[in-house]
Amino acid sequence: MHRLWAPWRRAYVEGAAGAPSGCFLCEFPAAGDDRRHGIVWRWNHWYAILNAYPYSNGHLMLALVRHEEGFVNLRAEEAAELAPAMRHCEAAVRAAYEPQGLNVGVNIGRPAGAGAVGHLHVHFVPRWNGDTNFMSTVGATRVLPESLESSYERLRVAFERERS
Repeated sequence: MHRLWAPWRRAYVEGAAGAPSGCFLCEFPAAGDDRRHGIVWRWNHWYAILNAYPYSNGHLMLALVRHEEGFVNLRAEEAAELAPAMRHCEAAVRAAYEPQGLNVGVNIGRPAGAGAVGHLHVHFVPRWNGDTNFMSTVGATRVLPESLESSYERLRVAFERERS
């Protein structure tokens, strides 16, 4: 029997022990250490951050700087910046990973699958033919060949290159 080890997932499985007590999507950009927190790009009202528990390499989230649950209460300037920021995220993910497809989605509220409840964010998940294989289907295990640090470097370079 072969074993795959992913010890960094233990905190997630056990309920994110050691996670910030408040909203990490509020705390991380305020901390000022973008590399440490996986923030690869910033706009005035939004920022791009790596998902710490990615579905695939390059799984990125576009998060609103201000704590707000959904789209209905966006300020005019936040709404105006959303589409250009989404375009930039898509372009950077495509440039860095050359995926065959891309899932883009929003989960608002825990029943809808939101992990960061109460803070609006958009997921960008690169996809490839066959990336949902027996490991994730039968073994409930994802195999990611790249570290978050490598993903950060690839996406940071791509964001710079794909600057809008």
